[in-house]
Amino acid sequence: MAEILEKAPLTCSGCGLAIATRIICRNFRKPSILVLSTGCLEVTTTLYPYSYFNCPVLHVAFENAAAVASGVFRALKTQGREKEVDVIVLAGDGATFDIGFQALSGMVERGEEVCYICLDNEAYMNTGIQRSGATPLFASTTTTPTGRMSMGKLERKKKISLILGMHPIAYLATASIAYHRDLIKKLEKALAKKPSFLHILTPCPTGWRFDPQHTVTLSKLAVETNYFPLFEIEDNKLKLNYKFEKRNPISDFLKLQGRFSHLKEEEIQKIQEMVDEDYIQLVQLEEAGEVF
Repeated sequence: MAEILEKAPLTCSGCGLAIATRIICRNFRKPSILVLSTGCLEVTTTLYPYSYFNCPVLHVAFENAAAVASGVFRALKTQGREKEVDVIVLAGDGATFDIGFQALSGMVERGEEVCYICLDNEAYMNTGIQRSGATPLFASTTTTPTGRMSMGKLERKKKISLILGMHPIAYLATASIAYHRDLIKKLEKALAKKPSFLHILTPCPTGWRFDPQHTVTLSKLAVETNYFPLFEIEDNKLKLNYKFEKRNPISDFLKLQGRFSHLKEEEIQKIQEMVDEDYIQLVQLEEAGEVF
C-alpha cells in the first residue's frame, strides 16, 4: 500500500496543498504510481535525494503530466497489471487549466484509466505568483498588480470542472480540505472509476496573503459562500453535495485575503453577482438531469 512518508514537506506554513496531499496519500487503495507536474508540490516533496512519498514518483513538465500518466497506464496494461496499480496525477492549476489542458483533454477523451487530481491554489505560486486561468476576477498577482489604473485580474476563473464534465469522463468532483470526509469519499470514487478528475481548492497563504492559521477557515468559507461549491458528475448527471439555506456573503471570504484588499464595494458586489449566477447554473444543471 503506497502512503505518504512521515516527513514534513518543505511547504510554506499553512499550505493548503500540503494538507490536501496528506489526506489524499493517506487514502490510497492500492500500490500507486504518482506523476507530478512541475509546481509547488514537486519542488517541496522531491528534493534530491529525499522524497515525501514511498511509491514511484515521476516528475514531469508543466504541460505533459496527463500524457506521461497515459503512457504509464498503457505500459501497465501491456504487462497485464493495470488493475493492480493506480496511476495518479497530482498537478497544480497552471499545469491543469492552462499549460497542460491539451494533454488532459486528450487523456480523458481517450479513456485512459488515470485519476487526475488538480490542487488549485489559483495562480502560478511556485514561479512567483503569476496569474493563471484559475485566478479569480480582481485578484492581485505579480502579473495583474493593482494600482490607480488596475483592479487586478480582469478575467473570470475558468470553469475547468464543467469543461471536463463535457468530456467522456467516468467520474468528476470538486472537493475541499475543510470537508475532509467528503474529500475522502470522492477520492475513493475517483480511484475506482477512471478516467476521473478531482478538483481540490488549496488556499495559499503566500499568494493569497492571509494568516496561515486561516487556511481551513478559508477553505470552509469558499464552500459556504458558494465561491467553490462541492459537486460531482457521475453517470452524466451533476449532483450538488452541500446546499445552504442561508449562504455567507462573499465578502466573508474576500476580507481575509490581501489579494483582494484593494476592492471597493462595487467590485465586491460584482463578484457576489458572479458567484450567485454560477451557483444558479449548477442548480439548473442538477435539475436538468442527464445533461453531460
